Amino acid sequence: MIVNKIRELAKNKGFIKYFNNTSWLLLQRIFRILSGLFIGIWVTRFLGPNQFGILSYAQSFVALFAAFSSLGLNRLLTRELVINPDEENVLLGTSFILQTIGSLILTGFLIIGLSVIDHDPITNQIIILLAIPTFLQSFGIIDNLYQSRVQGKFSAVVNIINIVISAIIKVTLIYFEAPLLYFVYALILDAIILALGFTLSYSKWYNSISNWKFSTPKAKSLLKDSWPMIMSGIIVTIYMKVDQIMIHEYLAADQVGIYSAAARLSEAWAFIPTILTTSLFPAIVNAKKKNEKLYYQRIQKLYDLMVYLSLAIAIPMSFLSNWLVVLLYGLPFEESGPVLALHIWGSIFIFLGVARGGWILNENLQRYSIYYLGAGMIANIILNFILIPTQGIIGAAWATVIAQSISVLFAPLLFKKTRISFFMMTKSLLFISLFHNEYKKND
Repeated sequence: MIVNKIRELAKNKGFIKYFNNTSWLLLQRIFRILSGLFIGIWVTRFLGPNQFGILSYAQSFVALFAAFSSLGLNRLLTRELVINPDEENVLLGTSFILQTIGSLILTGFLIIGLSVIDHDPITNQIIILLAIPTFLQSFGIIDNLYQSRVQGKFSAVVNIINIVISAIIKVTLIYFEAPLLYFVYALILDAIILALGFTLSYSKWYNSISNWKFSTPKAKSLLKDSWPMIMSGIIVTIYMKVDQIMIHEYLAADQVGIYSAAARLSEAWAFIPTILTTSLFPAIVNAKKKNEKLYYQRIQKLYDLMVYLSLAIAIPMSFLSNWLVVLLYGLPFEESGPVLALHIWGSIFIFLGVARGGWILNENLQRYSIYYLGAGMIANIILNFILIPTQGIIGAAWATVIAQSISVLFAPLLFKKTRISFFMMTKSLLFISLFHNEYKKND
């Protein structure tokens, strides 16, 4: 029976199309994870806490303003290209111009920021250089076209080539013991290669970008729909990067490097809940069509799974953190161990948050995400302000974990429509299903 089902799927053109698309995107993700794991760690180890801290701070500083460069258009553009494929040239041309204008706005904010905050010359130089790639990110709209056409192969090929070239360049820089600025130039070159790759692939498989057209009415329409995503992007960026900014202001660049090294190891597991939720949620959505109770039982099981998996990562990482950071980064990063041991516990809320995101999308409750993220952002800023001066980078780790718990677990309590997610996630955190298997009947 299973063999016959597989044969039926193999003959289904729609299934094959989506399967191939997913396979290419998964291959791209694997390449990116491996590159981040091996090349990223090697670069961090080579640069050391101080230089890596300067680079991480500069990236975080630019990221605070980078939400303006995309204007929240990426996901919206994919939807519009699916609904209106005949308007491809107008949608791409309008989005390209809008994002380029957004990059100019970013540059203006950066100049204001640099005039207000006192940095050393090398940090200012790196920040200005890192603003250059934001202008090239406008070419990423071609990726949105590939997504709308379920042609992940085109996007994956461009990204994989970029990842491989980037890895070769960085290894070469390490071999020749290049100074920090060369690694900044390498990041700019990454953006140039990616933009060139998308442009050439589009010219080969679709059309010339010279056919793109700007439309003022379409621009107004896109901006009208995208403003919530602009706000969400700003909040997320501040939420994720404010700790490194504040560590730099209160402490020093080397402390930013030590903290960032731990945070990157902690956040490296975030692909797991994304893949699982993407794979399992269609079955959960289908359950709602049959039975509301079964629907929520499956969501509860997904929450349970997320808690078990995150604990399976957090517990051993807590005990092995000191050994792991010295093994991967070397003795100069020894202080990253205690930070990692604490920061990794935030993965519980990250895993739950990704799973809850599927439920929010299915229930069309996306507007509440801004409130959750806003609560987490405010909590993170206040906690960092209180804890970093007294506890150092350990205080920043505490602030991150607490802010994540507020954003994911406690914020839904404020709204009647989302309150159920608090109770369901709490059940998972208390392991209630281990003692009361209330779902077995409807499996």
